[in-house]
Amino acid sequence: MAELELCNISKSFRDLTVLRDISLQVPNGSFTILLGPSGCGKSTLLRIIAGLDTQTTGQVLIDGNEVDHLPPAARDIAMVFQQYALYPHLSVRENLAFALKMRRVARHVIDDRIAEAAQLLEIQPLLDRKPKDLSGGQRQRVAMGRAIVRKPKLFLFDEPLSNLDAQLRTSMRIELKKLQQRLQATMIYVTHDQVEAMTLGDRIVVIESGRIRQADEPQRTYAAPADPFVASFIGTPPMNLWEGTLTTGDGESVFRSHDLILPLPATLLPPHPPQKSRVTLGIRPEDIALQEKPGAIQVEGLVELVEDLGADLLLHCRVGDLRMVVRTARQGDRIQDQPMRLFFPFDKLHLFIENRRYDPPNAPT
Repeated sequence: MAELELCNISKSFRDLTVLRDISLQVPNGSFTILLGPSGCGKSTLLRIIAGLDTQTTGQVLIDGNEVDHLPPAARDIAMVFQQYALYPHLSVRENLAFALKMRRVARHVIDDRIAEAAQLLEIQPLLDRKPKDLSGGQRQRVAMGRAIVRKPKLFLFDEPLSNLDAQLRTSMRIELKKLQQRLQATMIYVTHDQVEAMTLGDRIVVIESGRIRQADEPQRTYAAPADPFVASFIGTPPMNLWEGTLTTGDGESVFRSHDLILPLPATLLPPHPPQKSRVTLGIRPEDIALQEKPGAIQVEGLVELVEDLGADLLLHCRVGDLRMVVRTARQGDRIQDQPMRLFFPFDKLHLFIENRRYDPPNAPT
């Protein structure tokens, strides 16, 4: 196991800057997720950690030691790629043993490590097969096994499950989480799938346009997003967000965005808000209630479309020119094309001022 520290990492390709001043600490034994849309720089950052790319500025430290001058083979890091990268002419056993043989590890040590990894990943019956005789999930297990037998300080995963079908991806997520708990290893996992991030990680690092937007525990990232981008990227369906103006006067504050007008209590606002300011207000679809609640704002909406998810319904509603999504339990009544009262609880509203989250002083953390 190892502790990783990134200090002011930047990376540019000629005039294109893909990473901007990334600083991050990955604790010993943690499962850290690098999450972001395609092209945000997360895979480039992983390659810099592995030594496959060189940063323009900044330092990579493992256990307090700078490793920028070390080649990939000397960093004691194992990487699992999106493509399985197995040698097609070698058996599973030979694929697992290859890196150890290159390091001239003793034969009995290689056999012991292969047996240990095969038992851990439940691939004992596959050891004498060739990669072409394996399913996608089995190949991914072998790729993980090849990393495990090396017993590295740090495991790096670059979207390893993206080539699998949805059902297999779900089962492999569970197996990967169990594996990390058994190994107690330090793992860094790159993905654009926020469901993977929420279910796998101890910590999520949200990256957008080469910058870290938020680095926090999964539940905190979901419940208290740092800015509108994180709020819209985490959650299925994403948070409802509306840009508008906050007008304060005569002891009350009102948020206006097109046809949506919401009076906001003073407890949600800064102590001395400007008389008129541009803000973003948000609420998650599952936090909008259909029954009246104390401490909630009532809004009249029209249900334009109903998505049936089985256990839940997604109601696509319109309030004037604004649209929003409501997640609710199944109902027997026909509700499409019907008017509906929606209730926004005060304690479920998210206020962003100058694109940064504002938390009232007495808000729960």
